[in-house]
Amino acid sequence: MDPTELVRAAQRGDALAMQELLGLLTPYVGRLCGPIALDDGADATQEALIAIFRNLRGLAEPAAVFGWARAIAVREAVRVARRARRAVPAELADVPAAVDVELGVDIRDVLDRLAPEHRAILVLRDVEGLDEQAVAELLAVPAGTVKSRLFRARRSFRKEWSR
Repeated sequence: MDPTELVRAAQRGDALAMQELLGLLTPYVGRLCGPIALDDGADATQEALIAIFRNLRGLAEPAAVFGWARAIAVREAVRVARRARRAVPAELADVPAAVDVELGVDIRDVLDRLAPEHRAILVLRDVEGLDEQAVAELLAVPAGTVKSRLFRARRSFRKEWSR
């Protein structure tokens, strides 16, 4: 079923549509929350999914479900990461292939030292491919803030990566 139709059916209370929508959104939300909340990625994913389904009836444009879910996922991941007090500076290089476990561990180690805000910006910009204006709108900060955080996060990542 088309995601837009799934959302509409779920908004009407269709339990099967909700289940299918959950199956569709869970991996997407997890890919966003994991690099931001790190060890607490599963918790952030769960919190984001709860918020998504709790507020699903209020989604005015069902076709925008992925963008709407992305905003909620990033907000929840940053909140969970802050709560876990994981904030030491460092840049997201290329995302490793699934078979490149060692590189993945190295990137994860460097990401672990980033502030949640920097991880969020790097994931949205370098993994999701959003432009700076879209990231600014999603995080509710000025575009200049996104640019400066992105610059600092990339610089710190490079510094930590070269150690």
